[in-house]
Amino acid sequence: MIALASDHGGYVLKQAVIEHLKERGMGYKDYGCYSEESCDYPEFAKKAAHAVADGECECGILICGTGIGVCIVANKIKGIRAALCHDCFSAAATREHNHANILTMGARVIGTGLALKIVDTFLDTPFSDEERHLRRIAQIED
Repeated sequence: MIALASDHGGYVLKQAVIEHLKERGMGYKDYGCYSEESCDYPEFAKKAAHAVADGECECGILICGTGIGVCIVANKIKGIRAALCHDCFSAAATREHNHANILTMGARVIGTGLALKIVDTFLDTPFSDEERHLRRIAQIED
């Protein structure tokens, strides 16, 4: 199960991600927002990040205008390793090296086509399990 959330600036891209996940046959839970009406991103980012941290969802995708705000919010929650990615290399590297459990993106920064490729890269790239990466993640969690 993938936790999804956005603010009004990320709502349209989130809808595209939902359709993409449906096409892939992947389960998701939408924690809001539910329209393009102006709203505050922390409310929705917190709900989705807590779902990942609590084990209700395996990972998450958060979207706002830049991806920065939702990334900051998510990373305040213990157990979350959120990464802002606007390219496929970063999405693969953060999964392989950081075992990131939340992807954040900026709908006003990248287009839908690239965003969906980033989503696929993030979801399909496994963690490397190399000792050096495990050691570094442990240091993050301290």
